[in-house]
Amino acid sequence: MDTAWIQVFILTVSECVAPAGKTICQERELQMRFVDRAACELAMEHILWLADGASDVIINKAETRCAASAVERPVYASFDAVKESADAAYAWQAPGGQTASQDFTQKAHRERLASLPTCEDAGGEAPCKIGEIIIEGADEQRAEIWRSNR
Repeated sequence: MDTAWIQVFILTVSECVAPAGKTICQERELQMRFVDRAACELAMEHILWLADGASDVIINKAETRCAASAVERPVYASFDAVKESADAAYAWQAPGGQTASQDFTQKAHRERLASLPTCEDAGGEAPCKIGEIIIEGADEQRAEIWRSNR
């Protein structure tokens, strides 16, 4: 498999967070990656705006920035090569211990999607669907959790 260097923009946020009722804060640095500068700068604006309203977070605006960088990523020859790599990397395991492929969850989602009315037809009463998205009601039963063994 080949690799390529891809340009990304890294948003670095230096902040100091104080636990509730404390006057001393814990300094930390947060980094997020974006594929383009506009998305990075938009996220930075939102984070700074949210931090302005928080009483327990201080953002060092002088050190908060979007900087261009590069990351090395694998390059795949075809969609089948991507799927093969993803299937090998993510061996999903059911709560009972049996394994299943991602196709199982996609199939179950499609079957449930086909059985639900659109939210428009249901008058907004859940469960219903909007396009490919299932809207669950507040009184729905809890779902089993699938874990990835990586």
